[in-house]
Amino acid sequence: KMSFFGFGQTADIEIVFDDAEKRKVAEVKTDDGKKEKLLLYYDGETVSGRVNVTLRKPGSKLEHQGIKVELIGQIELFYDRGNHHEFISLVKELARPGDLLQHTQYPFEFANVEKPYEVYTGANVRLRYFLRATIVRRLTDVVKEVDIAVHTLCSYPDVLNSIKMEVGIEDCLHIEFEYNKSK
Repeated sequence: KMSFFGFGQTADIEIVFDDAEKRKVAEVKTDDGKKEKLLLYYDGETVSGRVNVTLRKPGSKLEHQGIKVELIGQIELFYDRGNHHEFISLVKELARPGDLLQHTQYPFEFANVEKPYEVYTGANVRLRYFLRATIVRRLTDVVKEVDIAVHTLCSYPDVLNSIKMEVGIEDCLHIEFEYNKSK
């Protein structure tokens, strides 16, 4: 079962993906050189599921300034830890500010998301995609992040442009060159 738990002070957040049982997984290298299995998505695919919020104490209420889920693609430079370059940042508001009185499920869908780069972890840089669910609170937000793997399907042009040249001496020598123009 692919579900992920995050622990806040007053509530737990779980992000569940719609087709987790049927979806392929990919092994992705982590910062510390280990490998973890992540659900695999392709460029242009919809990312959907639900955010489950469970109150720690049944019968209690959770006051919040809103609940949201984000799909983020970012590049992290290891020598510059605090500085992330986000190339995708999509946000869905799940709930307006108010009180949460019971366990609640919020469906979400990011339709046909362009994911132009593949996930990558190298010596100096990491490219990652992740979902972040946030219960916005006055003091400390309750946050849960779950990474996904992304592969792009390469498409090559059908016709490679080539340059043809001919040189020669009349009735004696004839040479034809063909250069492939690589993209």
